[in-house]
Amino acid sequence: MKICVIGTRGFPEIQGGVEKHCESLYPLLDDRFKVIVFRRKPYVSSSKTYPNIKFIDIPSTTIKGFEAVFHSFLATVYSIFYSPDIVHIHNIGPALFSPILKLCGIKIVLTYHSANYEHAKWGFFAKKLLKFSEKIALRTANAIIFVNKFQMEKYSVKIRKKSYYIPNGIPVVSPTTNTGYIKSLGLESRKYIISVGRITPEKGFDILIEAYNKIKTDFKLVIVGGVEAESEYYQHLKKISINKPIVYTGYIFGEKLNEIYSNAALYVLSSLNEGFPLVLLEAMRYKLDVLVSDIPATRLVKLDNQDYFEKGSIDDLSLKLQNKIYSYHIRDYQLDEFDWDKIAGQVSEIYTSLK
Repeated sequence: MKICVIGTRGFPEIQGGVEKHCESLYPLLDDRFKVIVFRRKPYVSSSKTYPNIKFIDIPSTTIKGFEAVFHSFLATVYSIFYSPDIVHIHNIGPALFSPILKLCGIKIVLTYHSANYEHAKWGFFAKKLLKFSEKIALRTANAIIFVNKFQMEKYSVKIRKKSYYIPNGIPVVSPTTNTGYIKSLGLESRKYIISVGRITPEKGFDILIEAYNKIKTDFKLVIVGGVEAESEYYQHLKKISINKPIVYTGYIFGEKLNEIYSNAALYVLSSLNEGFPLVLLEAMRYKLDVLVSDIPATRLVKLDNQDYFEKGSIDDLSLKLQNKIYSYHIRDYQLDEFDWDKIAGQVSEIYTSLK
């Protein structure tokens, strides 16, 4: 079967939750499937190849609010010429042009990662367009994969009948004892807190920084993530970080990221909303103690009550952060459900059921 993939900037080594999802999933599909991934050319830097995957790099703008629409239209048109059995669309925004595929008799699989219109970074018009795209996406898809079962339960019986809950998986990790990179950042092993994600308002990094600034500790705070269109938000974060032991690494991957995780004491997720946070699963795979915002997405994993703080509350996060620092410990989590091989098998079954 020929599968075209729309809605990711691409992979490998490209920042983003959808990007990590696709990078983990598609190389695991067996040779029954030929996968064509449409990437956004400005983000592509790696020359890595995969046996069952063909990359088509399409010219793209990086203008916030226009980038995804422009790329999705081009990728939709391109995909028609490849005559796929299925077009797999990741998230609701890129599904805006899915009726074109429907008219051409192409089957559509939608993976619903998150309700993008809930993100603070989008303005009024963009949110309206995303809600409109959601209606189109749910209507045109032959099968819908939700990574968040609470999101799936919001919709009608008609939508749920063609829907599947398949969570994100956890990448295989090999913790390291190396400390060269963290030392270059002025960090000591087990003497810092980490938070990982793209620098955007919905990640709540400002809440984390304000909470961190209120506690008494010799632990440093490390924020791992790159800045794209949200430079104004990043400047605000830098302003409230002045004269504080807060380190910004930018976007990192591979051994640098491995070293950051391997030597951290505590992981914090301060997001205001998420689809399904891959970075939380990653931290749990490294057996880190965690403190997370109490949102539906973080309730998809099994954590203790003391691992949650009230969403958006600087005071509650500050109090629990102080407590965690004094009592952090290596932890073992039940993570069998989040296995990428199992997930690839489930996605394969959906593909073949539409043949």
